[in-house]
Amino acid sequence: MKIGNIEFDRYPVFLAPMEDVTDLAFRLICKEFGADLVYTEFVSADALVRYVDRTMKKLTILPEERPVAIQIYGKDTQTMVEAAKIAAHSHPDIIDINFGCPVKKIASKGAGAGLLRDIPRMLEITEAVVKAVGVPVTVKTRLGWDNDSKIITTLARQLQDCGIAALTIHGRTRAQMYTGEADWTLIGDVKNDPRISIPIIGNGDVVTAEGAEEKFRHYGVDAVMIGRGSIGNPWIFAEIKNHLTEANISVPDFDGKKEILKRHILGSIDLLADERKGIVHCRRHIAATPLFKGIPNFKQTRIAMLRAETTEELFALIDGVDGE
Repeated sequence: MKIGNIEFDRYPVFLAPMEDVTDLAFRLICKEFGADLVYTEFVSADALVRYVDRTMKKLTILPEERPVAIQIYGKDTQTMVEAAKIAAHSHPDIIDINFGCPVKKIASKGAGAGLLRDIPRMLEITEAVVKAVGVPVTVKTRLGWDNDSKIITTLARQLQDCGIAALTIHGRTRAQMYTGEADWTLIGDVKNDPRISIPIIGNGDVVTAEGAEEKFRHYGVDAVMIGRGSIGNPWIFAEIKNHLTEANISVPDFDGKKEILKRHILGSIDLLADERKGIVHCRRHIAATPLFKGIPNFKQTRIAMLRAETTEELFALIDGVDGE
């Protein structure tokens, strides 16, 4: 499978773009465990064209995380074009357009999944960005706005006609947000449409190696994208790659995973140049990690971890957990 000139081995697994999750520290760890493509956090086009410092920092890319995609979002065509040009100066391997974020503060303003209610504008933005930059442009979107407007089969053809190099489909509508189960049926329909020639990447509810295998085999997608299933669980990529291929990536034992979690926290602190901010930034991973699930009487320890404000305190709590 290829996106532009980027060639992937069989059964590629991608790290989904997630705000406050897929920062540089986390991307590097996911890459270490076999993620074939990683994405930045969401990058606001409006903030990018104003050169907002926090947003500009999201464009930082290191050689060891390639191939990497920068994802941008916005509602104004010219602003999106200018933002794409700015992003291109960081030399990403791919520029991805976010037409799928369901969060109210983004969608209600006509960006992200909000553009599922304005398809002409979505197509205008896509075509303009494709023409403006010299790197492959991809799109991530959803099945439609709600259950009565699942338009993805038609929309996929329209986006392909705009010149995109690949399409990622999250198997939910905007109205679903992240509730219920992802419906991969329409993702499969798009992939099996004889008029579709670009790679189709499926996204939604893949949390195990067996689940990833089922998506590849049943729906025929070219790649699977892992979102929430990777939070606090970067070794999921190794588990999937080992299951589906002969990758043979080392998956750490319980104590090794604790060390990975600590290394991620230190990477976040280094990235933000602030101990407390780095720890707070990682609390989502600490809360979501499957590492501590099933441990008896763990509730109070988890609460203490989520309240810790120094590495000394937090690491003592992590080190004190026995996985046996």
